[in-house]
Amino acid sequence: MSELTELYQSVILDHNRRPRNFGELPDANGTADGKNPLCGDQLTVWVRVDGDMIADVRFVGSGCAISKASASLMTAAVKGRSRADVDALFERFHQLVLGQPSTDEKTPLGQLVVFSGVSRFPVRVKCASLAWHTLKAALERDGHP
Repeated sequence: MSELTELYQSVILDHNRRPRNFGELPDANGTADGKNPLCGDQLTVWVRVDGDMIADVRFVGSGCAISKASASLMTAAVKGRSRADVDALFERFHQLVLGQPSTDEKTPLGQLVVFSGVSRFPVRVKCASLAWHTLKAALERDGHP
């Protein structure tokens, strides 16, 4: 196993064991539930939007390490960003987990790159993208599509 692969696995396991932004968000103005029946992953995402910015985002859920780590890393990546930035990041992340090359050089993935290996395991794509789809649903429910 390459050192890079080991590092990526280490980051995923760390975020699975100690997820960031884990817990309910009492003053959220958007929330959604997500489920992946194939793997048993389920989560709820809360988001507080101020104007066009994601002021805060949190999640609660259970499931496989990829699903939980993806939710943890996603919350860290989108907090403080605009809706447009979050949409661009969602698209870039989705291309990554599907193994599709991206021409978007303006939207860096940062630590989300640890999910680059997911494309080799198509059944895990839903695990990695569940939190993102749930966030998108929560953003649509805050009253500003």
